[in-house]
Amino acid sequence: MSTVLPPLSLDEVSRTAENPFTAVNTLLGDFNTEHVGPTKHVPLWLLARDADGKVQGGLLGQTYWSWCSVDVLAVAEPYRRQGIGSRLLAKAEEIARNRGCIGIRLDTISFQAPGFYSRHGYTEFGRIDDYPPGHTHHWFMKRF
Repeated sequence: MSTVLPPLSLDEVSRTAENPFTAVNTLLGDFNTEHVGPTKHVPLWLLARDADGKVQGGLLGQTYWSWCSVDVLAVAEPYRRQGIGSRLLAKAEEIARNRGCIGIRLDTISFQAPGFYSRHGYTEFGRIDDYPPGHTHHWFMKRF
């Protein structure tokens, strides 16, 4: 038997005393925990620095649920096509394996690097055309 609850208001918010990101993610996190147990997101951050210590590239991701999620991989223009991105990706794969992950997932846009990920053994498993308009958004994965 379900309980009848009072109606809820729906509001678009731009500023609020509470943090909507935290509030909504807590709801989903609690639900997920019921099904898969506590989730521990462990950051995976790699930086490529020049001789002066300036960041010229990096990879930002996290590991959880036995997978690594790469959120950002970027290399400064003068350092592109020098193997920096490949080194960052290989190091992330090594760290993910050492953390017990079974694979990596990531996304990219057609003007960014879909060919790069394909060349590194990643398989495309989804795409949306015209996202952003005139381009294609790609999702890739690689199982170890």
